[in-house]
Amino acid sequence: MVHGPPFDRLGANGTVDGPAVRARFRGVPMALTWPIVLAVLCGALLHAGWNALVKSSGDKQVDTALVHGLGALVALPVALWAGPPPPECWPYMAASLVIHVGYYIALAGAYQHGELGLTYPIMRGCAPLIVALGSAAVIGESPSPMAWLGVIGITFGVALVGLAHPGQALHHGKALAFAFANAGIIAAYTFVDGLGVRQAGPSLAGVLSYVMWLFVLDGFPYPLLLWWRRGPQGRAQIARYARARWPLAMIGGAASIGSYAIALWAMTRAPVASVAALRETSVLFATVLATVMLKERFGLQRAAGAVVIVGGVMALRLG
Repeated sequence: MVHGPPFDRLGANGTVDGPAVRARFRGVPMALTWPIVLAVLCGALLHAGWNALVKSSGDKQVDTALVHGLGALVALPVALWAGPPPPECWPYMAASLVIHVGYYIALAGAYQHGELGLTYPIMRGCAPLIVALGSAAVIGESPSPMAWLGVIGITFGVALVGLAHPGQALHHGKALAFAFANAGIIAAYTFVDGLGVRQAGPSLAGVLSYVMWLFVLDGFPYPLLLWWRRGPQGRAQIARYARARWPLAMIGGAASIGSYAIALWAMTRAPVASVAALRETSVLFATVLATVMLKERFGLQRAAGAVVIVGGVMALRLG
């Protein structure tokens, strides 16, 4: 829960057009109920899955581009069916598109220089703390003391999971730099899209319209940038690689869409900071995938971190 009416500041400081949004959300309870918790956990599993796909590839940058380029093709039919979002959403979508290009660059860089089990938890674990710290100023939502306990618990648990071997982690300076930079980028697009999707209203059709058009438009800038940067010889390599990887990349793109759609839908029903923190339980799934699929190490500290994350989830629900 949040302190104060969830939209009492909307429109007062330019964050959202208050009267229209308040009218659309009148009667919609803003609480992290168990159905929302379970939905976001399913989204977290999808998110960990497509990240493991990228990490397991031979070319992280190309796989990142393929996942989102093919994801745009998956989203297009649904976007056409749902129709365009209302005009109030477009400034937020434009800002999100710019931010996401930075996200893909930092994501590929992190996976280029470090293990999934190190970089993914740092990127995903630090972001909810940044969101919680900025929620009152940006969105007008102040987490309750119990919700704060949940956010801090998840962040600390993620740190335990991600830094199970801190001595080795400190030797991966480039990976850490990309990961921490991406945590800030994740927080930025969480704020932007959390506000933007509320402009579309609380209905599933409104959420689908926002998310699907976002993915359609977002699917091309990074692949085009990579295509331009690789040059003629690199483009031929991209084409050969894409022919072999496109089925898996399309599955990854669909998983990415499903994960983010669930998260943004949840942000129309629950406080953004709580949803952002809960979504980062994907670190648990990523750690398991990294251990089973990628043969990365798992130990007592990571197990303790998993327990702390579960405790944080319970605190969020009680908050």
